[in-house]
Amino acid sequence: MASLAPPGAVALRRGHAYDGDGMTKVSTHSPDVREKSQLLSGSEIERTLVRLAHEIVEKNNGVGNLGLVGIMRRGVPLAQRLSKVLTRIEKTPVDVGTLDITLYRDDLSTVGHRPEVKPAAIGFNIQNKDIVLVDDVLFTGRTARAAMDALFDHGRPARIQLCVLIDRGHRELPIEASFVGRSIQTSLDEIIEVKLQESDGADKVLLLERTPEAR
Repeated sequence: MASLAPPGAVALRRGHAYDGDGMTKVSTHSPDVREKSQLLSGSEIERTLVRLAHEIVEKNNGVGNLGLVGIMRRGVPLAQRLSKVLTRIEKTPVDVGTLDITLYRDDLSTVGHRPEVKPAAIGFNIQNKDIVLVDDVLFTGRTARAAMDALFDHGRPARIQLCVLIDRGHRELPIEASFVGRSIQTSLDEIIEVKLQESDGADKVLLLERTPEAR
């Protein structure tokens, strides 16, 4: 596969914001952004996960050969929640693993960035399994691409599918999710902020916008 750009430290990408672990995170108290709307409430997130779980069961003919791998950070609790719903539906436990991906940029004056996977065990044997990668937001596709490449360092799955809570468009790579909670048309001046109880103390998805002064 084609190589990605050389790594460097990253803080912010236009149209999307990341913390040091490569996770969508923008303070709603920042003077540089304002909240436009709430896209999903806590109950809507839960109903969306139930729907996604049923879609996963249908497409994979059950969960007998299934494994979920969450992309850190918010992909992990989403994968764990999906596993619980799948287990409840099918009465069969579903393995859940983790990929730790950090975003880098080659320098702070450019918009190019690459995700780099931190070396760590996924948590279960993915060999010949039907793997569903789980993430909160699908944006450029670079994080999903790095995660798929990383899976093959741990084994050879039978197939890989991608499940995301939000697809916000603006793809830079030809990557699409098999399972999408909600597709949202966004501009590059807008930011999707996913908050989950496990990491943020609340469940909601917000649409933020950069103020004119910050653009």
